[in-house]
Amino acid sequence: MVRELSQEIRTTSYLLHPPLLDECGLSESLLWYIRGLKERSGLEVTLAIPDDFGRLTPEMELVIFRIVQECLTNVHRHSGSRVAAIEIKRGSGNITLSVQDEGSGIPSAKLLEIESQGGGVGIRGMRERVLQCGGKMALQSGARGTKISVSFPAADLRPAEEVPGAALA
Repeated sequence: MVRELSQEIRTTSYLLHPPLLDECGLSESLLWYIRGLKERSGLEVTLAIPDDFGRLTPEMELVIFRIVQECLTNVHRHSGSRVAAIEIKRGSGNITLSVQDEGSGIPSAKLLEIESQGGGVGIRGMRERVLQCGGKMALQSGARGTKISVSFPAADLRPAEEVPGAALA
């Protein structure tokens, strides 16, 4: 039992901040997480991120990783969807992230509650992370699924060559 608990703590620690994130960057870390999630849950996830996306600051990479992680956890636990799509883009003035599923959507009453009270722990945590980075988050939901869209301003971004230890992927 102690061995199992120790393994569970180690796994949780890796999922909160995988060493791969620091070593290889956001793209590789997300692919690693998606593969593991598919093995555990059967959820099919597509990731669209440009090959030349490069590296962000370590803090920004962690924020995006944790938001994607929470979104996919919500898809698995609540949506009923067997698929999800992630898209990450780096524009001249911002970084955009979207996570979309094909589930049952969030009921209207729950959506109003989320908008007025901030939602549960997961959505509230995502919103707080986004706001701390000066970003914006939008949640859209209907009968064909839910989409979380996030945008971070360029002021919080640095080119990969300015990030200590970062190399272009």
